[in-house]
Amino acid sequence: MRSLAIRPAAVADAAAIRTLVRDAYAKWVPVIGREPKPMTANYEAAVRLNRIDLAHLDRELVGLIETIDRSDHLLIENVAVAPARHGQGLGRALMAHAERVARAAGYREVRLYTNKMFAANVELYLALGYRIDREEESALGVTVYMSKLLGPSDAVAS
Repeated sequence: MRSLAIRPAAVADAAAIRTLVRDAYAKWVPVIGREPKPMTANYEAAVRLNRIDLAHLDRELVGLIETIDRSDHLLIENVAVAPARHGQGLGRALMAHAERVARAAGYREVRLYTNKMFAANVELYLALGYRIDREEESALGVTVYMSKLLGPSDAVAS
């Protein structure tokens, strides 16, 4: 893979973020019968409230990761990779980036949640060392809550 550049998003990036997220999550609409939450988010507000880091190969936006500082952990709110770039290790690289961000902020734990029907995502997170903490059923389906404890020298392959 060419050199991946990651930079913080700005409000001016909101339209590009929305497009990338809608493209990345479109495959899940027929699986769950509705648009996943990230497809309907307000990214102008999210850029102001949360940390969104954009991944570029050359000048092409290929992925993003959105994180939220909590009192005792970093929450991964959203990971999106351009469909044409699936299978190139970008999701793993973005997850590794979030873990570096968590360590730099002094957190020892990263948490995330996903729809149980997104089986490939659950498998990826398990392969990256996350554990399933609980599952909660709602009118929208089953949400899987996962976490990973970070050691000071955990190395995550980018």
